[in-house]
Amino acid sequence: MQQRHFFPSAHTLNSRSYEFWLLKGITTGRRGDHFPFFSFFFLLLTFLLTPIVANASDITQQLHRPVNSSSWQYDRDEADSLLRIGEQQYRSGNAAKTIDSCLQALEIYHSIGDVRATGLTYELLAKAYIQQERYKEGEDALRRRLAIARDSKDFQAQIFALNNIAAILLQKEETVAAGKAVQEALTIAQGVNNIEGQGLSLSNLGLVTARLGDYNKAIKLYETALSYRRQKNDPIGEANTLNNLGDAYLAAGNYPDTIGAYGLAMRLARLNGDRNIQLRAIDGLVKAHTSVGRNERAFELLQERLVIAQELQNLPEQLKSFESYAAFYERLGNYATAKNFYERAIAIANTLEDTKRELVLKDRLTKLQKKRN
Repeated sequence: MQQRHFFPSAHTLNSRSYEFWLLKGITTGRRGDHFPFFSFFFLLLTFLLTPIVANASDITQQLHRPVNSSSWQYDRDEADSLLRIGEQQYRSGNAAKTIDSCLQALEIYHSIGDVRATGLTYELLAKAYIQQERYKEGEDALRRRLAIARDSKDFQAQIFALNNIAAILLQKEETVAAGKAVQEALTIAQGVNNIEGQGLSLSNLGLVTARLGDYNKAIKLYETALSYRRQKNDPIGEANTLNNLGDAYLAAGNYPDTIGAYGLAMRLARLNGDRNIQLRAIDGLVKAHTSVGRNERAFELLQERLVIAQELQNLPEQLKSFESYAAFYERLGNYATAKNFYERAIAIANTLEDTKRELVLKDRLTKLQKKRN
């Protein structure tokens, strides 16, 4: 089962800015199961990272308890079913239910000693925690995943776990530590000649470099990463890196190349059925087009974005679409329409019980109403 990353990559290097998730970016490795945790990944030496929460040998001892062979297959089937349900719940944007399903699956996998499935479950669990912005718990799940990978000498899993840990470190503004994790992942990938891991790690090293403000160097890293991703014939990875490249071009004020990079990312994502990467590319294109006054094209893209979010029945993405619409109309000075979209976004935030987002949106609505007066 091929390991993959979760996060996507960076508009302003926010939670949608990383390929790890995830990305996205944690998956079961089946082609087409890309968890956007989102569009990123790292290595020097283990001691350069923050202390690992889980110890590999301790986990192995927990997993290798004797089991009743007569019930093993029944338990395994139940755990596999819970993991599949968790994947579906994550794709629909329900992180809370994903966490519940993963924790149930983990209990069973621990009891029957299935180390490999345990590692995959920790990946999905981390994605769900990150979606809820519970970064400490997400990092803990990823470090457990890394410990298992090290214990089993699974170099590919180590590469992706390190990249995903780096994504969380970036979310926590720990840029230097994130860079060390990515570099460690790159060193491992180069040591075992893992083309996919090199492309991924170089792409994420570009993200770290962009966070440090060196956009020209980041662009060069992304361009090198693209050569590996194309060599691997990895269109999804290529699309993630192109989104990263678009971010860097946008930050550097290079609008023609920004639109070119995002546009190609969107086409690749559409052709390969990855809606999350497609949404991220659309977000970048909306920013690029509005920045140069191409409002009609930006409006067309916002329409496309909302249709995709509704087809996915993904409430968090629908919320983001309404937020984008509201900001778009507010910039145009159409406050009545902006108000309508802010209210729709608030309603979804309330449904999702996202209190933090709801308060932010209400504050924006209050400021908008003052403008109208």
